[in-house]
Amino acid sequence: MNAATNKVLKVAELGNPVLRSPARLVENIQSPYVQQLIDNLIHTAAKTNGVGIAAPQVFESVRLFIVASRPNLRYLHAPVMEPMPMINPQIVAYSDEQVKGWEGCLSVPGMRGQVMRSREIEVVYCDREGQQQQKVFTDFVARIIQHEFDHINGTVFLDRVESTLDLMSDAEYHARIVCG
Repeated sequence: MNAATNKVLKVAELGNPVLRSPARLVENIQSPYVQQLIDNLIHTAAKTNGVGIAAPQVFESVRLFIVASRPNLRYLHAPVMEPMPMINPQIVAYSDEQVKGWEGCLSVPGMRGQVMRSREIEVVYCDREGQQQQKVFTDFVARIIQHEFDHINGTVFLDRVESTLDLMSDAEYHARIVCG
């Protein structure tokens, strides 16, 4: 990744049709265009305090997202991991155990919502070299993947909130939940 050539990409916000359309498969993973998109997504997630970002969120309707968990201003207790591109992913198994947790989204600024997600998932995806991977993820990282997987299918976390009582502004979330 050449940091000098990476850009912070504009993030589509709720209401933009790109967020509601299922994305198409990535055809040529090794193309310079896809490789630069991966680098720009990683850079954008880092600069916007995201723990993940999907290509449709930056107006690219392809089945690609980045999982980049690390503590930051939006997620103070996130675990640390290297940014991981997931290309043409499929979630092949979901645990029966479900956990409700707070989620935010770069495309839904200023809001948090409690969303029920599987605690453990198994994912088949291609890495940035085009190699197929199959891994099991748990807890917060599994939540990020499910959230980003929703994005490539045209769904946002608000669609999964059970009640408006499970919504909160970011400011209130930080005052009551994080610092409370």
